[in-house]
Amino acid sequence: MKKIGVLTSGGDAPGMNAAVRAVVRGAVYNDMQVYGIYHGFEGLMNGEIEELGVSSVSDIIHRGGTMLRSARSPRFMTEEGLKDAVRQAKLFGIEGIVVIGGDGSFKGAVSLLKKGIGTIGVPGTIDNDLGYTDRTIGFDTAVNTVVSLLGNIRDTTVAHGRATVVEVMGRHCGDLALTAGLAAGAESILIPEVPYDLDAIAEKMVAGKQRGKHHSIIMKAEGVDIDTAELAKQLEERTGIETRSVVPAYIQRGGTPTAGDRVLAARLGYRAVELLRDEVRGVAVGVRGDEVIVANLEEASVSQNHVQTKITELASILSI
Repeated sequence: MKKIGVLTSGGDAPGMNAAVRAVVRGAVYNDMQVYGIYHGFEGLMNGEIEELGVSSVSDIIHRGGTMLRSARSPRFMTEEGLKDAVRQAKLFGIEGIVVIGGDGSFKGAVSLLKKGIGTIGVPGTIDNDLGYTDRTIGFDTAVNTVVSLLGNIRDTTVAHGRATVVEVMGRHCGDLALTAGLAAGAESILIPEVPYDLDAIAEKMVAGKQRGKHHSIIMKAEGVDIDTAELAKQLEERTGIETRSVVPAYIQRGGTPTAGDRVLAARLGYRAVELLRDEVRGVAVGVRGDEVIVANLEEASVSQNHVQTKITELASILSI
């Protein structure tokens, strides 16, 4: 391929800019023209497309968010919207598109593939909920952001002798809550993949207070089937310990990407360019261990992450 496009879609994730940079500079290095598609699939349908060069992606590797912007597009899910997207791609002579995003973005890439536009998926989501890859771009940064937030919350929690329930993002996947909770030393971690017991959590809070502990942090993934404020209320009723709830929301998605996310984005973004250069399409790139892997795009779009049982057990043991 000689002309390719790159877009970011769905929720933004730290490291997306590093991935865009890798795609653009990788394409230039391989004597390919590369076009930036703004506002995701919505922008593709609207023709918000311009050619990018080496200087276009200068000074973005350390920035959160995405220079190409992002959007969710119900119109793209219609047959007419998909036709508009394909028409614009052909108008610019774009033969393949690197799609950076999560499962919804991958499904959009599959739709374009079926209409004759070669697509490669690059996993960019803080949720880490794509089962075909060990890590997604943005996850490491989000974990570190949540750990930092918990440190701040703990200071106030200790000062007032309270417990705090903290809800983190992740949709149906508990990886962010589990990893950040373990790293921050949360007393209890609730994730959607594992049943929870409010009485057991309450007993642990009371036991901690009886041995002189001045606070408790309860980490809850947003996919757990109980409202965060209601959870705090029920725990306070069971324990007699003042319990507050905190929902950091979009704070978790922003910020400077970690070195780990920048390196991951660089490796995956450049690999996507190599594949399109070699006329490979309909795949997603990812990592297993330290190796870059290639998976079927349609299968990758529906692959579900599996909770790490050993990490769940370790978090429970260390929070006694």
